[in-house]
Amino acid sequence: MRTVYLNGSFVPEGDATVSIFDRGLLFADAVYEVCSVLDGRIIDQQAHLARLERSLAEMAIAHDVAATDWASVLATLIERNGLSEGTIYMQVSRGAADRDFLFPAPGTPATVFAFTQPRALVANPMAERGMRIITRPDRRWGRRDIKTVQLLYASMMKMEAKAAGVDDVWLAEGDVITEGTSQNVCIITPQGHLVTRDLGHHILPGVTRLSLIKIARASGITIEERPFTIAEAQGAAEAFVTSASLFVMPVVEIDGLKVGDGLPGIETMALRAAYIDHAREPR
Repeated sequence: MRTVYLNGSFVPEGDATVSIFDRGLLFADAVYEVCSVLDGRIIDQQAHLARLERSLAEMAIAHDVAATDWASVLATLIERNGLSEGTIYMQVSRGAADRDFLFPAPGTPATVFAFTQPRALVANPMAERGMRIITRPDRRWGRRDIKTVQLLYASMMKMEAKAAGVDDVWLAEGDVITEGTSQNVCIITPQGHLVTRDLGHHILPGVTRLSLIKIARASGITIEERPFTIAEAQGAAEAFVTSASLFVMPVVEIDGLKVGDGLPGIETMALRAAYIDHAREPR
């Protein structure tokens, strides 16, 4: 049985309970982070904790990230669960209070928990075949830059992708792509430029995206942070997504049209290998 972290204690998962009055349950009034673990070490830990702190500030949830000593919590979860490769999920809600649209009184303790999930990150067979994608309208709320637990629409789109026999959905406003259901989106133009959506309220500032941009720039690739259309993506030389659990994952088909030659791109796979090297660097 897994050991999980809940409100200052490490407990067996079967003993971890949260109040039915928790605002994360009643209002999706909570933020979260997902860190990847490779070779027993967390990838880009400081960037994930910084984003968690930013999300909390944007939501005005009173939780001191530094006071929780997340680094120690995460290290303990890795050790107690023997996690070599996988992810750690962290969530902080505004806490438990009788149901009211207004925020609870100041001083209401936040609900804080974390748990591990073992999974294959490097030897993911999808990297060998590439992802097949369909596009759908982006109907999420307007503050996608905050990593909240309001994930119902993303979940519905993942189920729509499954029903369509493809791997995932890219979301679009009009014909302009915002991001994937749980990933940032990138293309490589015929000129060899790497294009990814510019930051703003419309997309999540992905930690993997940030690391990948640094890796690409260091290798001499020109980066363009700007909007791009579905048609531009379909006509790109290569396409891929970035996320904590997928790393850099090639996309070979968008709405039934092949991207490039319909195989994982050479540049994409080189960037994936470079990111894995980055992930394995001693911290």
